[in-house]
Amino acid sequence: MNDVVGQRAPWQARLAPVLFVLLWSSAFIAARAGLPDVSPLYFLTLRFAIAAAALLAIGVVWSQPWEQLRGRWFHFVVAGALINAIYLGAAYIAMTRISAATMALIGSLHPLLVALLSGPILGDRFRPKQWLGFGFGIFGVVLTVGVEARDMAVLSGILWALAGVSGMVLGTLYYSRHCRAVAVLPSNTIQLGSAAILCAVATAAFETAHASWTPVALGTLAYLSIAISLGGMALLLFMLRIGTAGKVAANFYLTPGVTAALGWIVLNEAVSGLAVLGLLLASVGVWLVIRGACSRRSAS
Repeated sequence: MNDVVGQRAPWQARLAPVLFVLLWSSAFIAARAGLPDVSPLYFLTLRFAIAAAALLAIGVVWSQPWEQLRGRWFHFVVAGALINAIYLGAAYIAMTRISAATMALIGSLHPLLVALLSGPILGDRFRPKQWLGFGFGIFGVVLTVGVEARDMAVLSGILWALAGVSGMVLGTLYYSRHCRAVAVLPSNTIQLGSAAILCAVATAAFETAHASWTPVALGTLAYLSIAISLGGMALLLFMLRIGTAGKVAANFYLTPGVTAALGWIVLNEAVSGLAVLGLLLASVGVWLVIRGACSRRSAS
C-alpha cells in the first residue's frame, strides 16, 4: 500500500518534515554551545528525564489513551532505548573523538540502511528514482561536510559513530513495525523514560559525571529537553506513524546543510559554495524519495 506522505497529505503531514529538519538541525547548534560543559551521558540522562517528566505531567493534565500501551509497553521501551539512548549516547561519545562533520557523514548511512532493510522487515519497496534520490542525498552530505581523512584513522570514534547509526536504523525499523498504532504522547513518554534509565545506568558504569552549570549549559539542556526531545521526537514519531520508514529517514539528509545555514545565521559561521551545492543536491534527493510512490507488501 502507499503511504500518506507524497499523496494528498493533510497540511500537518506536509509541515511536519519542515519543522522536524529545522528543529533537528538546531540541536547541533545548541549542542555545540553547551555540551563542552557537561559530560555526555550525564547530560543525556538529565535531558531524557526532564522530557519524560514533562510529557508525564502533560498526560496527567490532558487525558491520554494510555490503555493503548497495555501489553505493548515493552516495544516502546526497546524503541526508546535504540532511537534515543543508543543513537544519541554513541553519537555524543563519538564526537569526543571525531568531528561533528565526520559524525554527520557517517550518519548519512542511516536513510540508506533504513531503506535497504525496510524491504525484508517491513515489506516496503522503492522505485529506481527513489534509490537515485538516496544516492543524491549521500553525495549532498559529502559535499556539505567534506571528508576529514585524519578522523577516518580514529577507529574508536568511527566505531562509536557506527554504533549510534545502527541504533537509529534499528530503532526506526522497530518502531515502524511494532509501535505505529499508539498515540504520540504516551508512546514518547515511555521511550524517553526508558532512554533516561538506560543512560543513567551507562553514566554510572562508564562515565565520571561532571558538569559546569553555566547559563549556556542550562539553556542548552532546557532547549534540547523541550524543543528537541519533546517537539522534534514527537514530529519524528508522527511522521513514522503516517509514512514509510525510508521516506521519513530521507529527511535526515537535509540536516547537515540546514545546520550549516543556521550556523551562518546564528553564529556568523562561513558557509562554502560546496556546502550550498550539497544542500541543494540533498534537497533534490529527498524530493525524489518523498515524491515517488512506495509500495508495501506483507512482511513475513
